[in-house]
Amino acid sequence: MPTTSSSEMQRALAAGLGAYLIWGVAPLFFQALSFASAAEIVLHRVVWAVPLLFGALAVAGKVKQAFREIARPRTLFTLLATAALISINWWGFIFAVNSGHVLQASLGYYINPLLSVAVGVFVLREPLGAFRIAAIVLAALGVINQTLTVGEVPWLSLLLACSFTAYGYLRKVAAVDGRIGLFWETCFILPFSLVGLTVIQLQGNGHFHESAGQALLLMSAGVVTVVPLLLYAIGVRGLRLSTMGLMQFIAPTLQFTVGVASGEAFTAGHLITFGFIWAGVAVFIYSQLRREKTRTPAVAETGRPGADQPRP
Repeated sequence: MPTTSSSEMQRALAAGLGAYLIWGVAPLFFQALSFASAAEIVLHRVVWAVPLLFGALAVAGKVKQAFREIARPRTLFTLLATAALISINWWGFIFAVNSGHVLQASLGYYINPLLSVAVGVFVLREPLGAFRIAAIVLAALGVINQTLTVGEVPWLSLLLACSFTAYGYLRKVAAVDGRIGLFWETCFILPFSLVGLTVIQLQGNGHFHESAGQALLLMSAGVVTVVPLLLYAIGVRGLRLSTMGLMQFIAPTLQFTVGVASGEAFTAGHLITFGFIWAGVAVFIYSQLRREKTRTPAVAETGRPGADQPRP
């Protein structure tokens, strides 16, 4: 197994952190787009992401591989499903941000990895363990508290968590490079996006032609989509997946900070909800670290990477 140099690891760490930092402060960008509806923003996000992703594939020399991958029927149908799921997730996130529910978006992305654990246990038959049970139970208690104490079902949080968990599961089944997968997903959504934007414009509700500044912001939605993905791809190739998995909590933490700083309601009931979720996250992180610690000696002895390490 080739060793990773210190400079390469630092580059990967910087890239991974960069990806999660961008995702974490993304609400600030989409709040600047609040002049448009969530649907219009998502449609522009797709339209401008497609050429950027194609360019990224061309630079990486993966265009031929992308067409080989999509020629497989199983991959094609799986990516059609993930395209629908990522559309729902993007709309839910932007709607949450622009309707003043950034805290719900943050809660959804805290719940997501815990929900992924549940899917791993009940669908993929992965080992359960006391810590995983505790993490799932704590997350469930947080949702129940939000419903009973705060008096609202956190449907946006659940929509984001469920859609992205299902998306992650299907993408794992497809086993396609992240850039290739997102390229085809956006390509599948592109015709609907072009039709949707045409209809919105004909109805007089479009904002692309109102000013150069608004047009530039809408076009930048594609950049905000593609850049963190490319940084993530660099990070995941140079770091253990377990390290990237622990870093994923940077994004919802920053989103939580943005929500509170924006003046969203944060009562004692909300604090209890997040307290349960944070406790579940802490248990999850502890469980991951324990698993990593027990796996490391085996890797050192056999000379083979663990299942959670980046593949070449």
